[in-house]
Amino acid sequence: MRAQDPKRRVLKDVFGFDDFRPGQADVMDALLGGRHVLAVMPTGAGKSLCYQVPALVMGGLTIVVSPLVALMQDQVAALRLAGVAADTINSSLDREANVAAWRRVASGQTRLLYLAPERLMTERMLEALSRLDVSLIAIDEAHCISQWGPAFRPEYEDLSRLRGIFPNVPIIAVTATADESTRGDIAARLFAERVETLVLGFDRPNIKLAITPKQDSKRQLLSFIERHAGKSGIIYCLSRKKTEEMAAFLEKNGVRALAYHAGMSKEAREANQNAFMTLSGVVMVATIAFGMGIDKPDVVYVFHTDMPGSLEAYYQEIGRAGRDGREAEAHMLFGLGDIRMRRLFIDDEDAAPEHKRRSHRRLDTLIGYCETAQCRRQVLLGYFGEEADPCGNCDNCLDQAPRADGSAEARTILTAVAQSGERFGAAHVIDILLGHETEKVLARGHEALSSFGTGAAHKRPVWLSLIRQLVAGGFLMPDPEGHGGLAISDNGWALCRGEVTFQYRVETRDPLTRGRKRSADAAATGEGVDAPLLAALKALRLRLARERQVPAYVVFSDRTLIDMAERRPGDLDAFAEVNGVGAAKLKEFGQAFLKAIAAHRSA
Repeated sequence: MRAQDPKRRVLKDVFGFDDFRPGQADVMDALLGGRHVLAVMPTGAGKSLCYQVPALVMGGLTIVVSPLVALMQDQVAALRLAGVAADTINSSLDREANVAAWRRVASGQTRLLYLAPERLMTERMLEALSRLDVSLIAIDEAHCISQWGPAFRPEYEDLSRLRGIFPNVPIIAVTATADESTRGDIAARLFAERVETLVLGFDRPNIKLAITPKQDSKRQLLSFIERHAGKSGIIYCLSRKKTEEMAAFLEKNGVRALAYHAGMSKEAREANQNAFMTLSGVVMVATIAFGMGIDKPDVVYVFHTDMPGSLEAYYQEIGRAGRDGREAEAHMLFGLGDIRMRRLFIDDEDAAPEHKRRSHRRLDTLIGYCETAQCRRQVLLGYFGEEADPCGNCDNCLDQAPRADGSAEARTILTAVAQSGERFGAAHVIDILLGHETEKVLARGHEALSSFGTGAAHKRPVWLSLIRQLVAGGFLMPDPEGHGGLAISDNGWALCRGEVTFQYRVETRDPLTRGRKRSADAAATGEGVDAPLLAALKALRLRLARERQVPAYVVFSDRTLIDMAERRPGDLDAFAEVNGVGAAKLKEFGQAFLKAIAAHRSA
């Protein structure tokens, strides 16, 4: 009976596989039954086959929408090697090649045609395709519909027109990285809610998850790679410049490393990608321009020297490791500077305010994952709607990260959330805790709450970190409608009643305890601090005070200058941690004092 199943025959005869992976047959049966499908499958689970097999079973023409030219060309090349008539029409090909490809499509020779959304959604292309026997439409990397935003790739949003132009053609959208909100977004925009959604699991248990504070990223990276000497890996960097610097640094230290970013020539990128795909023991140092569609089974690790943009991006990128099912490792360096850069990227994006708000909330979720003391796999899978037991294969489970009891601080936060009606985001809750009489606080009468001012013992970054960890731990829930409000979960109420505790992650310099360990007398007198630096800071304070015609202590107190001299902050994030530095003074005086500290350091 099985031998007569057309999709199994195609699977074996064309692609050489004896059986389907979990979930593939269900997706194919829905498509072959004429139904629209949204398929969310883990990386390496064989998403492409979910539409390639039905395309060959159904006959006619299948249109595949893909976001990247390189990805399209790789898929077409692979299909042709399998004996499948596949083509792509794209901007990287000359006119003659594109015309020849179209002639094959129009004559009925081509079974799968790969197009970018920008080329597909032109009136000329849509009109031409509507005259052909289109049997299936597949949208690869469908999370781009939700996450890239209409300002960046407006044609992705325009794909919603396809169901009207081809009313009797089943459409499949596939992705590995869609949380519940993104799935809802895709279902609404692309299918007007009329779609069969199949979520086939996200867990990749063979990948060890670990995050460490960023200190010296080059040294940390080299030390990590030395543990995996001679193995293939992918190193992700935030910028093109850093990508090249890291690759050169590794080469200098005896590691076979190649760079890959969008600023390189097409020929150079292809040469490096080919070397990585064909040789063993090669390390690819890349921006996010590299990786979509990469299926190299023996990648032993993915290392992030900088924080990615979201938990979805992180999940997709680490999924390029361990595709052979063997032990693999995903390691990320996490620093405060990364957060600032990611915020700037979002704010500078040419996108609607609501899209930016969602991007900031996604970033908050990723930060919570980085800071959590819980099992990382539990938090990661929980974000995608899956429950899991502690995995025993992440840094937190393996006790590499010390923890401390933050139940008292957590109850302080939860009280403020409850008293303000479970309708406000982290920023407003923290304003209540710190006793800030902002316009929003006063307009709602929240200065009268008993929780107002109860958080004065800690500064804003501490409370923000704790709120993120409470969200990551499932004690607080973000507003499902996406408006940024926080609500208390059942587990959160249990914490309020003292039935459960809240353990937070302790970093090397723990924000909740480091201040308690310092000597109050030394802080007050300046004993033991660098006297010339303190003198320079006092001179700068005096000059700034005179310019503003205010007493020197109004700029900063002696205690603040002493703390500054002890810490010697090197950037604005570190400066914000100095005792007595609030948001306004950070903005007004931060750069001037950082410059003075840097000058003293280099003197």
